Amino acid sequence: MNYILFDGTVRNALLPFTFTRPVADIRIGILTIREKWEKQLGFTTSTITEEYLEEKYPMVEMEQNILINASFVPSKALVEKVQNLKQNQAIFKNDEVIAFFTNENQDEVNLDTYEREEFNFDLLQIKNTWDLFSLNDQAISDDFELITKGRKSQPIPEGVKYLAKENIFIEEGAEILFSVLNASSGPIYIGKNALVMEGSLIRGPFAMGEHSVLKMGSKIYGATTLGPKCTIGGEVNNVVLFGNSSKGHEGYLGNSVIGEWCNIGADTNNSNLKNNYAEVRLWNYESEKFDKTGLQFCGLMMGDHSKSAINTMFNTGTVIGVSSNIYGSNFPRNFIPSFSWGGAAGFTTYQINKANETANIVMKRKNELFDEKEERILEHIFEITKKYRHF
Repeated sequence: MNYILFDGTVRNALLPFTFTRPVADIRIGILTIREKWEKQLGFTTSTITEEYLEEKYPMVEMEQNILINASFVPSKALVEKVQNLKQNQAIFKNDEVIAFFTNENQDEVNLDTYEREEFNFDLLQIKNTWDLFSLNDQAISDDFELITKGRKSQPIPEGVKYLAKENIFIEEGAEILFSVLNASSGPIYIGKNALVMEGSLIRGPFAMGEHSVLKMGSKIYGATTLGPKCTIGGEVNNVVLFGNSSKGHEGYLGNSVIGEWCNIGADTNNSNLKNNYAEVRLWNYESEKFDKTGLQFCGLMMGDHSKSAINTMFNTGTVIGVSSNIYGSNFPRNFIPSFSWGGAAGFTTYQINKANETANIVMKRKNELFDEKEERILEHIFEITKKYRHF
């Protein structure tokens, strides 16, 4: 069967992260949503997404296809129902379609004519950016069970202190030096060839991707995810880093989501709680205003390729777009548009040629290619986000 993941109705609510990727390639737990579906289905998938992303994320359509709403995180029960879909059948959760079978062009499908099946079990759905850290506890636990079932962990190295050994899984090539692993409150997963330097304190749930690094004396509270090739130091609490991003030094980061190719400078700190303990409002690209989150704790949302300089301070509920550079004293505004350069004293536009040069250098450092496809994506984002840059 041919499986296609589509963005669904939540794509704009998940900006700035979906400026640069389909919903399917968002990371929550240990894996991306696409990786979860592919592992459970036993098939590769393709994508229906925005036109400017299609060159990098093409769709493969065959005579028979099952289309899946990528905002839904797969469970065993849901995967079984998806695999059993037949022609003219669709699965819904309340009024939102989860998956449907089609043997025609997906643009011509009329779901009103389909045999409708309700999915009545509990299910994780990513509807808002803050769901990524709020639901990360459950997502890590689910992925941990999926990845480690029937497998044996590498031994915990001598000199490492631990609690709840049965909830710790260490992949081949990982190195852990004189650190503390407390998995009594959730699983701890250390990916292939990852490095945990001396004196790190880790409290689960925690997931660490391939080739990621925890620097000496890191303090990690769950539920936290480091995607592949991330570097972390200082204090981190309930944060999701998609991959290839760094916070290599002291400073606090909490209740936050960081995209790819980001760098958080030394002693950068974010607030995750307002002084009056009020509900946090967060910039929403869909409504184009600050919306209620229902959360008391909510920190920083940083899109791909953005950076902060040393000693940067971010206020509670700050949203930063793609390819922005923030520096200077005092708190910058709570919404920083894509391709912004500056801080509390004011911003100018980070010109696209300069942004492309930096992206090329940064990606080369991790042996990744900034090719013409990547360049065209950033150039398109630069154009469609001009309306937010009132400098």
